[in-house]
Amino acid sequence: MEVPFQKTVIIIVGPTAVGKTPVAIRLAQYFSTEIISADSRQCYRELNIGVARPTPEELAAVPHHFIASHSIHEEVTAAVFEKYALQKLQDLFRQHHVVLMAGGTGLYIKAFCEGLDEIPDVDREIRTAIIRQYNEKGLPWLQEEIRHKDPAFFEVGEVQNPQRLMRALEVREATGKSILDFRSGKKTRRNFNIVKIGVQLPREQLHQRIAERVDRMMQEGLLEEVRSLYPYRHLPALQTVGYHELIDHLEGKISLAGAVEQIKASTRQYARRQMTWFRKDRDISWFTPGDMSAVLKFIGGGA
Repeated sequence: MEVPFQKTVIIIVGPTAVGKTPVAIRLAQYFSTEIISADSRQCYRELNIGVARPTPEELAAVPHHFIASHSIHEEVTAAVFEKYALQKLQDLFRQHHVVLMAGGTGLYIKAFCEGLDEIPDVDREIRTAIIRQYNEKGLPWLQEEIRHKDPAFFEVGEVQNPQRLMRALEVREATGKSILDFRSGKKTRRNFNIVKIGVQLPREQLHQRIAERVDRMMQEGLLEEVRSLYPYRHLPALQTVGYHELIDHLEGKISLAGAVEQIKASTRQYARRQMTWFRKDRDISWFTPGDMSAVLKFIGGGA
């Protein structure tokens, strides 16, 4: 396909560890443009190794946005991302005909492409009660509540993200409906073109990449990074894969080897949920990360 003359955003999606960043950088260099990250964890400046932030070399190769842009003390939601990305895009389109977006957070990408549905207000008492129970009982309690009360969301949602889970639970408690029921299907029409490129690998190969990346994170000092963040362990941003397992280790709940294996298992589960989400989007055209010639041919860049 040819990228039309209209201003265009090329979005690179796919599961964690599949290799989205190199593909996005190669395309951004081809179009002499910049990248907006669509990752709900790499935006936190205090998190680095455990969220697989692009390397200094990768960040130097192409300007990136929404990387280390917020603090773990801030609440970052899909609505926050939508506003940030649209404002940044307005600036970038003054200089570039094409802009790249890359990430695996499906809800952020959906919000950017289609806008967000209106969800009824939730009584403050419901929200406060859920937050209190989460603080007392932790992420496993929150996951089990969602699995029992909103199994449809549990299947496709970010079940390692307490903010998403608490939001889904409070909507269920307040309305008796799944948060998915409020997705109207009405899409906000953007005044730019969107091209979606999916990056995928065979499951066994992806699992091998996940294992190797977790081992590399440990070698690079992930345990030390988590130890430095331990005073902030109660924050939602720290209740995420790679951090909460090592926090459990630091608290004597699990061995270090057990924590590392749990990180790998949780990452594999997260990758599966990402693919469940993205496979439902028929606008995504799928490629392997090593086949850049096919990607460039598809978007009209030749071989």
